[in-house]
Amino acid sequence: MGIEIEVLDDDPLENSNIEIVERKGLGHPDTICDSIAEKVSERLSEAYQENFGRILHHNTDEVQLVAGSSSPEFGGGEVEEKIYVLLAGRATKKYNGEKIPVDRLAVDAAKEFIRENFKVLRPENFEFESKIGPTSEDLKSVYERDKALSNDTSFGTGHFPLSDAEGLALTLEEEIRSVPEAGEDIKVMIERSGDMVDVTVAVAGIASRIEDVSEYRDFTERVELKVLEASGKKFQEVEVTVNSADNLEDEEIYLTVTGTSAENGDDGSVGRGNRFNGLITPMRSMSLEAYLGKNPVTHVGRINQRRADEISRKVHEETGGFCEAYVLNRIGESISNPSVYLKVSEKTEGLKDLIEQEI
Repeated sequence: MGIEIEVLDDDPLENSNIEIVERKGLGHPDTICDSIAEKVSERLSEAYQENFGRILHHNTDEVQLVAGSSSPEFGGGEVEEKIYVLLAGRATKKYNGEKIPVDRLAVDAAKEFIRENFKVLRPENFEFESKIGPTSEDLKSVYERDKALSNDTSFGTGHFPLSDAEGLALTLEEEIRSVPEAGEDIKVMIERSGDMVDVTVAVAGIASRIEDVSEYRDFTERVELKVLEASGKKFQEVEVTVNSADNLEDEEIYLTVTGTSAENGDDGSVGRGNRFNGLITPMRSMSLEAYLGKNPVTHVGRINQRRADEISRKVHEETGGFCEAYVLNRIGESISNPSVYLKVSEKTEGLKDLIEQEI
């Protein structure tokens, strides 16, 4: 394991006049795919452990959502064509001569995620299909060795503490979802210029809970107020725009039957949304690799994102300063022996020992 440390003057964004931060909410089609991929991995891991005493090789980070079609109207509407979700990836489907019902487990897990997390969206609004293939024999051999070896060459990045804009982006979704008419398909975009922030929110209205355009206007105004209150705790100058494409006069508004745009025209894929820390931060270092759905034992595309986040938090806890961490492993090499690169704004004495303990 090699550890390199570079000393910074401060968090680079502290002295930057411009910052952009984005978050895609629970009901965004990309986040639905991410969440289902993770739920399937969890369900398979549980089944493997229960039946064989160990988590077997799998990666379920290939989920594709194809939007359905719907006709929302004030007070209701209907989903005319179901949302199609393809569950793909690879998993161990046979072990020690015993077949494992991977496809059934995957579909059940996907339905459970929808059932447990949405106000009106239901599994009945979906058509789920599992095409998860058998795991690669080469990766299986790497996975099943006594000493865990990386099954990919991949890196992860993390930084801490978060900026005020990043912290705000994380908190706004919950505030918006507390509005009863708000669907889970929420997207928050924050633009900071100096000490001023401009917050753009897209939030799907649930048609069955909105009777007319007046109630829709009231709904978006309450969302705007929630965002203003939360933003005002961090910034003195705030601009908020909710559903900027609306045309209330012509009743061209963001109204949905189920609370997500996936019901009518908006597709989704794993890995196009939030990073490990729940944010999309184009002005920070980021890994473009999907985190969710990768196996938690050997896939360093997953493990190193968590490691980098934990290391940056630990260094901040130790020094009080900013830390950006990068962690890299190569396929076939020991997971416990990564390369680590740190950018820190405070003392470096003793940090190498701290990182070695964390790994």
